[in-house]
Amino acid sequence: MPAATARALPATDSLPSADSLLPEGFTPAARRVLVKADPTLGALMKQVGPFRMKVNSIQSPFLALAESIVYQQLTGKAAATIFGRVCERVGKGRSFTPEAVLAHPVESLREAGLSGAKTAALRDLAAKALEGEVPTLARAKRMSDAELVEHLTKVRGIGQWTVEMLLMFRLGRPDVLPVDDYGIRKGFMRTFGLEEMPRPKELLAYGERWRPWRSVASWYLWRSLELDKPGAPGGGRA
Repeated sequence: MPAATARALPATDSLPSADSLLPEGFTPAARRVLVKADPTLGALMKQVGPFRMKVNSIQSPFLALAESIVYQQLTGKAAATIFGRVCERVGKGRSFTPEAVLAHPVESLREAGLSGAKTAALRDLAAKALEGEVPTLARAKRMSDAELVEHLTKVRGIGQWTVEMLLMFRLGRPDVLPVDDYGIRKGFMRTFGLEEMPRPKELLAYGERWRPWRSVASWYLWRSLELDKPGAPGGGRA
């Protein structure tokens, strides 16, 4: 692992608030701070180019998590087809509610293409939402990253990685580092010239220097895996 001593941040840099959402909140000042805190990451950022992460807005965390359950371990096309069938049965948009999911027959959800495990997870998500464990969008915006992870991982079939993707790509949180993500670990290995991927704890410790913009660092580590591909960078995670 590279040395873990974080560099002091210059007092002259005017930083945006750590509450700033991505991508609008990632300003030139924030970029300069990352470059100065970690020149190796800075070199990667220069090689990849401008920060182009896309944040897809959501109507509710419940709907976004329901979609993520359906998409697990499936290709995008197959998952989209199945989720479309589920929505046709349960309801689309604002009509896709916890009450509607629980009122719908299990057999019909299975006929839409859901496995038994995903059907159980979707129903557990709906039950947890009615119990208050899955917050509304307004409440989620007031909750910290840690609070959201704690609440949402209580749902069957929802792990920390799934919540971290929600935080980054649906809620635009700027300081998320998915240390268990294979692409993040492999990107770190390649960027820093290591012979093996870092352990999650090692990556978490090193990433302290990237605060409060660890989501930005994560995006660039994903992009590092595309640099040797034709037409790169592009594709992959938004």
